[in-house]
Order: sequence, then C-alpha cells, then structure tokens
Amino acid sequence: MGLKAGGPLFAVRDMERSLAFYRDMLGLEVVNDFGANVVLTGGLSLQTLETWAEFLDKSLDGIRFGGNDAEMYYVAEDFDAFLGVLKDHPEAKLVRSPVEHRWGQQAVRLYDPDGHIIEVGESLNKVAKRFRDSGLNEEGVARRMDISLEFARELLK
Repeated sequence: MGLKAGGPLFAVRDMERSLAFYRDMLGLEVVNDFGANVVLTGGLSLQTLETWAEFLDKSLDGIRFGGNDAEMYYVAEDFDAFLGVLKDHPEAKLVRSPVEHRWGQQAVRLYDPDGHIIEVGESLNKVAKRFRDSGLNEEGVARRMDISLEFARELLK
C-alpha cells in the first residue's frame, strides 16, 4: 500500500494566536500556509477549528480541547535557554513545573493556547554528557540512564 507518514495536526481556535505561540515559544517557522491549514517546521500542522469540524462532520461544540491525552514532543539542545524563554512568557500555562525524569532527562510540559500539551525535553546527548562530566564512566552513564551500554556510547560521541 505504501503509506507515507504525515505529521500531527492540531485543531486551533485562533490561528494567529497559535502561530504566535509556536513561533515565539518554540521557535517554529511556517513552511506552508494554506490559510485554514498551516504547516510548521518539525512537521506539526495547525488547522482552523471550523474546517476541522467540517472535515469530521461535527458541530463546533463537538470538538473538545484540553483532553490531556496526547502531546507534541520537542528536544531542546539548550534546555536552560528554553526555560529562560518560558520565564519571558509568564502567560505560558505549565502542565506542571519542570521535572527531572528518573533517567535524568529534564523536561517541562506546557499547554498551547488551545490546551494541547507540548513537552520540551533536554537532549539525551546532553544528559549523557552531563553525567559523564559529573564523573560517571560509560557503564555508569548507561546504568544511570537505564539504557544499553551501546546506546550510552552513541550518546557520548
């Protein structure tokens, strides 16, 4: 059949507000602007609520936002710099405060203007190198991150 993966699509209430969020908070850029549908760098598409409801043959109030059942995930090469961007945007609504996961990766989840969850996580390469710089050898990094030694070595290159 030969299907080719597209990318995630979020229905949005206000395209301009959503574009400002993705541009200003995440640094994404418009790749294609079809009016009711906008494709951003990284493969995320935004679709106006009205056209999304039409595609599904639903009423506008048949579309629910903020379901907390999925997220769009991004990696920040400089996680601390991203946290600085968040501080510059006090209007950003966090799902919860930034955390360090059990494998050592720092991450933060926030809501976009329509309640879609966006996660921004620290690069796994940075996590591995942070642990190495703290004195762990390759085996220690692998154990701390709960990954294979082979993957740890790949991350540490």
